[in-house]
Amino acid sequence: MNQPVSTAIIGASGYSGEELVQLLLKHPQADLVAVTSRQHAGRKLSDVFPKFGHLPQSSKLCFSEPNPQELAKKAKVIFLAMPHGTASQYARPLLDAGCRVIDLSADFRLRSANVYREFYGENHPEPELLDQAVYGLPEIYRDSIRNGSLIASPGCYPTSILLPILPLIREGLIQASSIIADSLSGFSGAGRKTDQSLLFVECNESLRPYGVPKHRHLSEIEQEISIAEGNTTTIQFTPHLAPVNRGILTTIYTAPTTTFHSDQEMESLNLKIAEVYQKAYSSEPFIRVIQKGSLPDTKNVIGSNVIEFCWRLDPRTGRLILMSAIDNIVKGAGGQAVQSFNILCGFSESTGLL
Repeated sequence: MNQPVSTAIIGASGYSGEELVQLLLKHPQADLVAVTSRQHAGRKLSDVFPKFGHLPQSSKLCFSEPNPQELAKKAKVIFLAMPHGTASQYARPLLDAGCRVIDLSADFRLRSANVYREFYGENHPEPELLDQAVYGLPEIYRDSIRNGSLIASPGCYPTSILLPILPLIREGLIQASSIIADSLSGFSGAGRKTDQSLLFVECNESLRPYGVPKHRHLSEIEQEISIAEGNTTTIQFTPHLAPVNRGILTTIYTAPTTTFHSDQEMESLNLKIAEVYQKAYSSEPFIRVIQKGSLPDTKNVIGSNVIEFCWRLDPRTGRLILMSAIDNIVKGAGGQAVQSFNILCGFSESTGLL
């Protein structure tokens, strides 16, 4: 067995950071040597997260201040689990020190600094690194991730939308500009922070949209759809908060490029869609395509790195309906980052994730 790869997490006390801690502590090929948090600096990991107390490494690890130079001496691969605008200030010194960086923030997902400014309301702190970054959607960019040094792990909403939609766009089966996507997310997607709108009394027994009409994740969704389409494409996306801890359920409405007016034509299109997904995803360990029977359900994916999705053709409207479910903290954050880590280091892609 190869020597475990030394890893560190900057921003390990948030929800995504906590998930990364859990995955890396149990990962047979990862050695978690450092975790940082300004809030908890000096405290044992097992004191902040008692649920890790049974794992031997947790009692030895203490939170520290995020010092890139010191971390670079300890770890070869460093995960950034910090808010956008903050993560980028650590990427440069870590890359210069020879580390490989997997960033869970939005700082390096976009290829254009102008688009970043448009959607995030500020200038990009490190625009010259955007060309170096690889969009870390493993099922789409596996080869690029393997040779990358800066991996930009996708957002949770984009993951739930792009994986079902991209193969269909590439095969010319749908009109990309017709896409309308609605997503419902658990409140952990808002991060571990004090915010009156996220208090239990405010959220419980409540559903509400937000970020309308220009949620920040729309920028990377449109970027990746435009790349697949070969043209700049604008879509409609509305996110909603649901009173659950974790999970995303997404419904996508789109127009096929060919119409169907009979049962025979509808069955022919169904077969084409099935063939596209078979070609794209038949060997993917974390993609579950439901062809008949049940529909996606967050309870089937919570705690896993799996996305499950299905489709239905509606003969009344002539539209294709796609539905997906993921765990926003695993496949939408920590799990997908570890999947990229496995590719980066040459491990089996499912190592530590099954």
